[in-house]
Amino acid sequence: MVSDDSPAFHPDLTRARFMPPTSATRGNRRLLRALTRIGRGRAPKGGELVDLGNGASVRVHRPAGASATDAGARRPGILYLHGGGLIIGSAVQGDPLCRRLADELGAVAASVGYRLPPEHPYPAPLDDCYAALQWLATQPDVDPARIAVIGLSAGGGLAASLALLARDRGEFTLAGQVLSYPMLDDRTDESAAAHPRMLRLWNGPSNRLGWGMYLGAGTAGPGATSLDAATLEHAVPARRADLSGVAPAWIGVGTLDLFHNEDVEYARRLTEAGVPTELHVIEGAYHGFDASEATAAVSVDFVQRQVDALRGMLAAR
Repeated sequence: MVSDDSPAFHPDLTRARFMPPTSATRGNRRLLRALTRIGRGRAPKGGELVDLGNGASVRVHRPAGASATDAGARRPGILYLHGGGLIIGSAVQGDPLCRRLADELGAVAASVGYRLPPEHPYPAPLDDCYAALQWLATQPDVDPARIAVIGLSAGGGLAASLALLARDRGEFTLAGQVLSYPMLDDRTDESAAAHPRMLRLWNGPSNRLGWGMYLGAGTAGPGATSLDAATLEHAVPARRADLSGVAPAWIGVGTLDLFHNEDVEYARRLTEAGVPTELHVIEGAYHGFDASEATAAVSVDFVQRQVDALRGMLAAR
């Protein structure tokens, strides 16, 4: 434990002090990517795997007994975007929550297997997410007016970008965006953290690595990107000048998360832009706490808040 004036971790998070300061690094990125890809070529239990082309896919979960051809009972749709700092992770991570959302909300829940940098920098991952939205909205058993997106960490950043892209194109109107400790700003470094020594599972160097690869600069970091200002504004949600007219938002983040300040600021800007926004700040919670300590009471409550937010956005059962 630290010996300075840093605050304590949330009392429910008993493993926090044993967690590393980050997960993905230059040295382990390839190994972690290989590990997180396990099972991605198999359909989820009770669901289906749909190839979207160009290397993207969706893992689809429907309520028990529901059929994709049952157009007589249009259901809400939920698009899940996995985390991994934009450089690791896979759609398989979304299977448990998507199964829960399908069962509890009576929704068609699809976890997106988007392509990853550095092989596929911006806009490829976002294009894949939009293609998944197009696929979901055209399913005969999905109500296109009741589709929400949920994303965690890097997936939360992509969800925010997808909400903005949907607004810009006007092809679909999302019912809501649920952003769990979203990765929103390429300019964030450890200097943005109130207590850098308390960071867990994601820190400044990893953030620079992820954003650098996403923005086409590789390991040189986001500052070395060749993208112009206009393109950067569309690639990075926090750089967007106009947030008006996007889907209602739910944002959750811990006080000991690298993304705390950028997430709170994004919630403030959404509210100022007239977007209905609900912000939940969890005292003493670190990045990804709900995944690392899933059975902790604070984690169970945090996930339940997301399910409840989706229920309200989708007017689901």
